[in-house]
Amino acid sequence: MSSPTSSAVPAEVAPAARERDRARGGQYRDHRVVSNGAAHDEKIGPVAYGWLSVATALTTLALKAVAAWITGSVSLMSDAFESIVNVVAAVLAVVALRVAQRPADDKFPHGYEKVEYFSSGFEGALIVVAAGGIVFEAIPRLVAPEPIQSIDTGLVFTAAATALNVAVAQVLFRAARKHRSIALEADAHHLMSDVWTSVGVFAAILAVRLTGWHLLDPFAALLVAANIVRIGVSLVGRSMRGLLDAGFDGEEAEKVRASLDALAAKHAIEFHALRTRQAGSRRFIAVHVLVPGTWTVQHGHDLCEEVEHELRDLAPRTTVFTHLEPIEDPRSFDDQHLDR
Repeated sequence: MSSPTSSAVPAEVAPAARERDRARGGQYRDHRVVSNGAAHDEKIGPVAYGWLSVATALTTLALKAVAAWITGSVSLMSDAFESIVNVVAAVLAVVALRVAQRPADDKFPHGYEKVEYFSSGFEGALIVVAAGGIVFEAIPRLVAPEPIQSIDTGLVFTAAATALNVAVAQVLFRAARKHRSIALEADAHHLMSDVWTSVGVFAAILAVRLTGWHLLDPFAALLVAANIVRIGVSLVGRSMRGLLDAGFDGEEAEKVRASLDALAAKHAIEFHALRTRQAGSRRFIAVHVLVPGTWTVQHGHDLCEEVEHELRDLAPRTTVFTHLEPIEDPRSFDDQHLDR
């Protein structure tokens, strides 16, 4: 079904329209696409935060490796092993963030933001692998506990690494919310899983120092492994939802519906076939607008502009697709499903 919002642009107009669109930083299309994309230089932020995560992972790895080497503690060794995973994951996140900032092109007309889901999913999987490594190291120590050496020195190095991870994780959480980046959020969760690992290890080593019960060392390592498995599985699940184009949920979905309801009441019109999805930091909203068939093209166009403006204002980096239909035509109600 054709509409003013999906009709082709005449050949003689297309080159000029394409040039005007590129000058605005957008991408020319023959159908109705409205986007409030951020400027290219705004994408530098997430990558810089990614490099901060890499630097933090390398520093904490060095601190924990020294602590494990000095003490011979299996829980500290497991903590250091997880930090190796952190380094790999942080580098992958930087690569994903750099790819995600590429502008949309003819091959990927919806942009590259979705690559962040691959990074966060792989990072979640690596967290689970790290937990497996911890269990592998801890179980033999349950059977045959070994004494820990230079406990005080090991605690100092562990405390320093933990404090650094806490500080940087909070910075990454704020950056993830600001840039709506699941890759940065995964990095922040990864650092916090490292923090809880270190807190558990710190408590176990301190308890060993006070009680002399060396069995606490591997037991703490197993508890920490269970916690980071939970975090890793959660990250993988969120990434799968993103790759499967899950719609908005919670408050964000309610805002879209409330905005459309208000517009419908204001103009005595209807909406249907509402579809939403998220690709990394980019939001997509598609909706059909049903108006009286007696309206002029200009009237319908003005309404669509208002609808698009209202929806774009709900969240940054939102792309809106609208399709105008006559409300009296029964065929307008036949295309609400995905296969139409």
